[in-house]
Amino acid sequence: MNIKGITLKPEFEKAIFELGFSEFTEIQEKCIPLIQQGRDVIGLSFTGSGKTAAFGFPALEKVIPGNGIQLFVIVPTRELCIQVAKEFRKFTKYRRTHVVEIYGGVSINPQIDHLRKADVVVGTPGRILDHLSRNTFNTSRIKILVLDEADKMFEMGFIDDIKKIVSRVPKNSQKLLFGATMPQDIMEIARHYMNNPEKVRMQTYVDKSKLIQHYYDIKKHNKFSLLVHTIKHESKGLVIIFCGTRHIVDIINKNLNKQGIKSQALHGGMTQNRRKDIMDLFRNGNLDVLVASDVAARGLDIKNVNLIINYNLPKNSLEYVHRIGRTARAGMEGKVISLLSEDDHDNFRKVLEDRSLLIHKLTLPEFKQVEFIRPQHHNMPFHRGFLKKRMWR
Repeated sequence: MNIKGITLKPEFEKAIFELGFSEFTEIQEKCIPLIQQGRDVIGLSFTGSGKTAAFGFPALEKVIPGNGIQLFVIVPTRELCIQVAKEFRKFTKYRRTHVVEIYGGVSINPQIDHLRKADVVVGTPGRILDHLSRNTFNTSRIKILVLDEADKMFEMGFIDDIKKIVSRVPKNSQKLLFGATMPQDIMEIARHYMNNPEKVRMQTYVDKSKLIQHYYDIKKHNKFSLLVHTIKHESKGLVIIFCGTRHIVDIINKNLNKQGIKSQALHGGMTQNRRKDIMDLFRNGNLDVLVASDVAARGLDIKNVNLIINYNLPKNSLEYVHRIGRTARAGMEGKVISLLSEDDHDNFRKVLEDRSLLIHKLTLPEFKQVEFIRPQHHNMPFHRGFLKKRMWR
C-alpha cells in the first residue's frame, strides 16, 4: 500500500487492508497527518473524494473504548448519518468501538439507551438538539468534533442549530470541518470556534478523463420519451436520475414503472425505513434506476453507478458537481447526460460558469414517443383518487 509516510495504528492498518485500500486519496493524504497531529482542519472536497476515511481513521484512533463519547460527527441528512456510522463500524472492526447514530423520524428512546454506552456519535442537527435539551447526550468528554458537509447544513438553514451544538462541546476539543465550498457562514464558524485551522483544498474530485459529460436540447413535450430511450440504450449498470423537486421525482418514477423500467423514487418526504429499503435494493443490484432529489441523495456512497441523468438541471455548478461526483469514482468510467428543455436554460448557463466543466452537445437520436401521465393539478402530489391527464411527452 502506498501510504506516503502515513502510519496508522495496527488495528486500523488491518482494517484498511481488508477494505481494499490500495493507496490514499488526495484528501486523505493531506488531512490524516494534520488530524493525527491534533490540528484543526477545514477540508474542501467533493463527493467521491474519500473524506469519511480522511477524518474517520485519524479521529477514531484517538477514541478509547469505554471512556464516554469522545468523537462527535454532525451531518445534514439521515442518509449520510447512517452511511458515516456504517463506515466507522468497518474502520473499527479490530478495535470494538460503540458507534451510535442519532437522527429524526424514528423513536428517540432506543437512541437514549445507546448514548449511555457510546464512544462515537454521528447525528443530524435537529435530533442532536432534542437530546441536548433532554440532557441525554453528555458532551463533556468530546475530544474531536467533525462538521461533515458543513456547506450543505448551512444551505439547509442549520446555522443557528450548529452554533448551539458547537457551544456545548469542550472549547479545547479538536474541530474538523468538511464541505465542497467555503461560504461566509463557514468562515464565521471557523473564526469563533476553531483554533488556527489548516485549510486543505482538493484539486480534483472525480477522474475527468473517465467522465463523459453530454447534454441534449429537447422540447419539453418530448423530454420523458427521450429519458426512456436514454435509459434503455445508454445504461450498462446502475442509473441515477436527478429531478428538481419531490413532486417531479414521484411523477417520473411512476411513469418509468409504466414503461417496464425497474425504478424507485428517493426523496425527503419518505419515511426513513422506506428510504433505507430502497437504498439496499439499489446497492444490491435489485433495482436498476434510482429517481432522486438532491437532498435525499446527498452523501450517499453508491458504487458502480455508470450513468447520471439530469432530468432537471441544478441551480448552480456546485450542485451539478455533487451530482456527477457519484460516477467515475475509484477509477471507474462514468457518463453524465443532461436533458435540457426550455425551462433548464437559465440553470444550465449558471452551471457553465464553472469553466472546468466540459459538457458536449449531442445530436438528438430517433426515439419512440411514449405515454406520460401526470396529475391534472401539476403542483399537487399524486394520491389515490386524483383525476389524471394523459399526455404524450
